[in-house]
Amino acid sequence: MNGNIHSIETFGTVDGPGIRYVVFTQGCLLRCQFCHNADTWEIGTGKQMSVSEIIDDLKTYLPFIESSGGGITVSGGEPLLQIPFLIELFKECKKLGIHTTIDSSGGCFSHAEHFQVNLKELLKYTDLILLDIKHIDRKKHISLTGMANEHILEFAQFLSAHQVAVWIRHVLVPTISNDLDDLKKLGDFIGTLSNVKKVEVLPYHELGVYKWEALGMEYPLKGIQPPSDEEAQKALELLTASVKYA
Repeated sequence: MNGNIHSIETFGTVDGPGIRYVVFTQGCLLRCQFCHNADTWEIGTGKQMSVSEIIDDLKTYLPFIESSGGGITVSGGEPLLQIPFLIELFKECKKLGIHTTIDSSGGCFSHAEHFQVNLKELLKYTDLILLDIKHIDRKKHISLTGMANEHILEFAQFLSAHQVAVWIRHVLVPTISNDLDDLKKLGDFIGTLSNVKKVEVLPYHELGVYKWEALGMEYPLKGIQPPSDEEAQKALELLTASVKYA
């Protein structure tokens, strides 16, 4: 079983608990204006890697991973575009007792039977989902990502119904996703979920601008500055006001 892989980071510290072995998959349906991995968008490209290749490499870092309470995180791109590969990868991880995490936008969530069957199988071997909710407002979500958000919110509700642990993440972009009413509405939605372990505000940054330029693409948020610490703290307060942590 092979996956389309963009890259691997062997010492990740921001993609789940502890030190993480982070696999970035290739392919994504969203076109987020602030994406710092725009080179992962194209589906069906990237390096072909087998489950055994990844596991063999991961094993060399296990002492560091296990001593920190870490594990493996599959990010992207959008990992859920390659569910059969993830199932086999996570099955092997569980044989080794490795904590498994998926970093997903939920952008490819579907009620189609084959997707649901595969997703439920994958979740048997998944300890944590990092769910990135880009915007609560449908029109603003379309403007920001090129896609509506109903199915993404349904994915959050699906994970809650199946009691899959999640960390909710929200990228705070001044003038784009920092409206106080929108943040309150998103907080109200998060408050309806029963599986939330943590809520994170990710302050917007410009670290991905060079990738857009290298790809010959015009960066759409040019000139927007990162939010202040005070703005990020206020956003976190609004997003967590109704949360009952699992």
